[in-house]
Amino acid sequence: MSSDIESGSWRSVATVTGWQVAASLCYYSIFAATGVVRDAFSLSISSVGLFTTAGLFGYTIALLPSGAAVDGYGEKRVMVIGLLALAAATTGVSVAPSYGFLLIAGMMLGAAYSSAMPASNRGILRSAPAGNSNFAMGLKQVGVTAGSAVASLVITGLAAVAAWQFGFWIIAALAVGYVAGFVALYDGDPGEGSLSFPDFSALRSNGAYLMLVLVGFFMGASIFAMLSYIELYVEDGFHRTTLVGGVVLALTQVMGSIARIGAGSAADRIGGARGAATVALVQMAGAVVLFAVLATDLASFPLVVVIFAGLGLTIYGSTGVFYSCLGSLVDDGDIGAATAGGQIAINVGGLVAPTIFGGLVERSGYSLGWTLLGVATLAAVPLLGMVRRRL
Repeated sequence: MSSDIESGSWRSVATVTGWQVAASLCYYSIFAATGVVRDAFSLSISSVGLFTTAGLFGYTIALLPSGAAVDGYGEKRVMVIGLLALAAATTGVSVAPSYGFLLIAGMMLGAAYSSAMPASNRGILRSAPAGNSNFAMGLKQVGVTAGSAVASLVITGLAAVAAWQFGFWIIAALAVGYVAGFVALYDGDPGEGSLSFPDFSALRSNGAYLMLVLVGFFMGASIFAMLSYIELYVEDGFHRTTLVGGVVLALTQVMGSIARIGAGSAADRIGGARGAATVALVQMAGAVVLFAVLATDLASFPLVVVIFAGLGLTIYGSTGVFYSCLGSLVDDGDIGAATAGGQIAINVGGLVAPTIFGGLVERSGYSLGWTLLGVATLAAVPLLGMVRRRL
């Protein structure tokens, strides 16, 4: 590969990563706003969980059409339309006049974000220089944690000094601003030229892929429940402000960013899909231990902050190698459908867990909720072991 081509490939990786930052900045604003929304609409803990669940529901039901659109028309067109829709939906959350409208706006925001994983994963797997696919995927996944970390600081920071809606407006403006640069810098792939429902027949016969999809369910349950309740846990358990809760959430996401780059690099050194599965296995096992410690009802706030940073390094930092392994298990033409299938599994876990977590907290406290996430994460460990043995 010539240096010019390689440079161009990394430039495309950087452009897709920037798009992922902008998209995640919009979508993860709802997780950053849990404390703000609870106060603005006088919600219970379970009702806050239902708000983030509404976002995940919209995300989930739109994934298959988005995956089909990516395979049919290429990732660039879908990414441009998706980012504009995200900006509009983010604004919609800020102007919701009631809790019911807030749920609808959250669902629309999730539906707009459904373009993210099928499109950006396809873009990365096509752009990454040879031998660097895991690292490039990890770098792109940093866009998720970087965007969500910035959203945490923008939403909670502006809510502390101004109207809570201001943060959403700034985020929407940033997303619109990125569209022009993305159109100019990224070429993309034209796709197959027609829209068709994804063919899952080949995927259904791929045992390693199916087990990895099941891993995604447990991974999503733990990640989305954790993200939904970090702010509220800091507020309720340690009587800290919403801004402090936002900072802890941002720290978790920053550590996830670091982990995604490191995990991708380590996976490339081990090699291919097996390397990605190996690194993900280590990270998930580490997260089990951290959730177990968190479930002991810790009284030390500094220690809790360390635990959440560790969860950023482990389970939250494992999605890059998860998607890299997923993409390596299927043919190039099936990446959109395969990613959509894996993301649906993650989202279904996220649909189920936050509301259950909130119910457990209201009945018995946070300790039982963290135990639930530890058990869910533990269930993924042997499955990852079986995937690794098949590669």
